[in-house]
Amino acid sequence: MDKVFSADGTAIAYERQGAGPAVVLVGGAFMTRGDSAALAGLLAEHFTVFTYDRRGRGDSGDSPEYDVQREVEDLDALIERAGGEARVFGMSSGAVLALEAVARGSAVSRLALYEPPFVTDSSRPPLPHDYVAHLTDLVRQGAYGDAAAYFMTAAVGVPAEAVAGMRQAPFWSGMEATANTLPYDGRIMGDTMSGRPLPADRWRSVTVPVLVGSGDAGPPHMLTGARELAALADNFTLHVFPGQEHTIAPELLAPVLAGFLATDEQA
Repeated sequence: MDKVFSADGTAIAYERQGAGPAVVLVGGAFMTRGDSAALAGLLAEHFTVFTYDRRGRGDSGDSPEYDVQREVEDLDALIERAGGEARVFGMSSGAVLALEAVARGSAVSRLALYEPPFVTDSSRPPLPHDYVAHLTDLVRQGAYGDAAAYFMTAAVGVPAEAVAGMRQAPFWSGMEATANTLPYDGRIMGDTMSGRPLPADRWRSVTVPVLVGSGDAGPPHMLTGARELAALADNFTLHVFPGQEHTIAPELLAPVLAGFLATDEQA
């Protein structure tokens, strides 16, 4: 493990393995760098792979006030450490962060995404209008378990009785450990979980090749959102993974990513 310092001085913890073109993996809600280890190991056969703890998680630091731009700068610091340019893969809300970073000018040559959790239709309820505010209040109270539970019910759509059972499981403590950053993911998503179509101009400045992946066995809104994103511009391409849900097997994901990220042609 090593650290790089973001523009505001926050230390960002990362690990590097492999050799070849640089690839940075951006995790979604609850994820730390360890959650990407299996995928990183497979990609390290072809690339120099960077996994990192997003700010506020794991061994990384944080700042008193959150702004999406700070997370973009965290990614920029890693890209600079990687040599000044990188290929990037983002998972779930990390996909939206990665997409936002490219839109804001991060030095990314190719971008791969898996199931950005957009809600653009009526197949499931949209997020409550006060979702981020309520999450923020719970975190400020130190009610990390309640914050995680609220995320699971309101954002993921897990029934409350199922979440009650999850709170007794061994993995729940890990979710509580990163629940303080759930409002960050909410800020990154913005209004893209409102049940309305994606904004046509939010990512207009993204001109690099973009691969948008989704499974076809999960909640219908995931594939719908991926299709909408891929339809925004000619440089976006959809790849559907048969039989996969939001948690995808690394051994199925890695070959598709490797093939896309290894290509140097521009769209």
